[in-house]
Amino acid sequence: MTGEPMAGPGQAGPNILIVDDSAIMRTMIKRVAALAGTPLGTIFEAANGREALAILEQHPVQFVFTDLAMPVMTGTELLREMQARDQWRGIVRVVITTDGSDSRRHEADGLSVSVYVEKPFRPEEMRDVLTSLTTAR
Repeated sequence: MTGEPMAGPGQAGPNILIVDDSAIMRTMIKRVAALAGTPLGTIFEAANGREALAILEQHPVQFVFTDLAMPVMTGTELLREMQARDQWRGIVRVVITTDGSDSRRHEADGLSVSVYVEKPFRPEEMRDVLTSLTTAR
């Protein structure tokens, strides 16, 4: 679990939590976020849903970008837990996964997922998602 501020002084933006068991994927999403040109707060990282819950318990987060297939606690389990807690209902949820099936997308819709991105994705696609989310706030 890590967190690193991305905004400069006076540029507080939304805090983001990236949840993926692949360190490479977390790094890629972080890089795209840094290059998006939108002010960001702290970017936190978690390798599974259980680590993500620990971060959510301790830090204010406005956006969660999560994979679904992870060990220990899946992204679906994480989203269900977030849905069950009033204090986390306002967090914007973005799913980033290799499973683009209709049944998985339908399940995500029931868990208040705002955006569903299939891997592999182009960096520009993630930049556009982040830009649209931050300008909609």
